[in-house]
Amino acid sequence: MQITHPLIRSLQLENPIILAPMAGITSLPYRRVMKDFGAALVYTEMVSANGLIRDGRKTRELLVSCPEEAPLGVQLFGDDPQVLAEATRMIAGECTLLDINMGCPVKKVIRSGAGSALLKEPVRIGKIVRAVRAEYDGPLTVKIRSGWDLDNINFIEVGKIIENEGADAITLHPRTRSQAFGGKADWQQITVLKRTVKIPVIGSGDIFSADDGICMLQETGCDAIMIGRGGYGNPWLIRDILALLSGQKKSDVTAQEKLNVAMRHLQWHREQFGDRKTLFEMRKHLCWYARGLTGAGKFRGELQKATSLEQLIAQVENFYHEADNG
Repeated sequence: MQITHPLIRSLQLENPIILAPMAGITSLPYRRVMKDFGAALVYTEMVSANGLIRDGRKTRELLVSCPEEAPLGVQLFGDDPQVLAEATRMIAGECTLLDINMGCPVKKVIRSGAGSALLKEPVRIGKIVRAVRAEYDGPLTVKIRSGWDLDNINFIEVGKIIENEGADAITLHPRTRSQAFGGKADWQQITVLKRTVKIPVIGSGDIFSADDGICMLQETGCDAIMIGRGGYGNPWLIRDILALLSGQKKSDVTAQEKLNVAMRHLQWHREQFGDRKTLFEMRKHLCWYARGLTGAGKFRGELQKATSLEQLIAQVENFYHEADNG
């Protein structure tokens, strides 16, 4: 294979690797790390259309960006076509690409009628895409799952509606809402969708290694792949996929390299959110960076006991010093 440059309306990507929008994960510091490792497109966390209209400060914080992460995709969620259209008008100038979430399986989102709950209402899906398209002339994508449950798999019907209403690309995570993240993603569904619609299809689900990424591209014929949970603490996944696409070999990652990236991530988080928020929010990321290293289990426990950011940083530096010399 070789590196391709997918075109989504007017946006031509440098490569076919995209960072998934993930609530509680893809804040600006995380996006900057993944961009540094080669992600062609990064997305914000899910942004509530209702929250934007109500001028919620925390909602607006999700849109904070920087030039280094361009191009930026913003993902909106909601269930009301007119509310989503109004939110689109508010943020049209703050993103390069806009995505509508129709795949989130989280109960809180489902109860509001948004996310993958929309898969039960194909007609509403059409109204939403039409309303947003009318307000936004930039690249517009929609992220879906294969259906509500195994008895209601309707991604083909939904995909056709999304295309017909003017979206420029579709991301398919080939699990149903009821599966959440269990079981195995059915990549064959990505193949079917790619053969069904004329707009680009982005494949998502179960990319945990560079070989997984290459296999999805080869097996499904999708235009790009989306990295989600596989990138937790592992931005090297993107680098390795790009290496394989370029005919090069994957590289081993040393403890020192992990430390350097983890500390850069922590520093960016500190600059963005301050010490207190960084102390609590970086713990999960630091645990992920430590995976595979000797003593990682003990290290995870110690991180939870840190009462200051300085203590947390000292624990991190000590852990990696021992790992590098172990």
